[in-house]
Amino acid sequence: MKALKFLLVGIFFGIVLVKSEAVSWYRIYEMFRFQSFHMYGIIGTAIASGILFLQLSKRGAIKSIKGADIFVPKKEKGLIRYIVGGIIFGLGWALIGACPGPMYILLGTGVWSMVIVIAAAIFGTFIYGLLKDKLPH
Repeated sequence: MKALKFLLVGIFFGIVLVKSEAVSWYRIYEMFRFQSFHMYGIIGTAIASGILFLQLSKRGAIKSIKGADIFVPKKEKGLIRYIVGGIIFGLGWALIGACPGPMYILLGTGVWSMVIVIAAAIFGTFIYGLLKDKLPH
């Protein structure tokens, strides 16, 4: 029963993304061709709200479910790995027409080809786990 609230929030989030057309391949195509502001507005809103809630959690105004302070560990500095990772992520997003979250939403809406995409994403994650220690970090 503890996980029920998270499931309900996930379902609500999926409905919001479907209704806002954020999971629409056409909207993503428009974004990558710089033909519409629609997706940039959604992404910009997500970034702004993420910054707001992160700052509130750093100031102690937002606590975890258990009442503890939220701690975000510092990341290692390094520009190249973030650029390469961003390029790989962006290429996958452009080829598939969905980033990881909407893949599951699209499957839930009946786009059965997403089963192949999700399986490939899980396989890629498994391969990364095997190669992580050998890659330059």
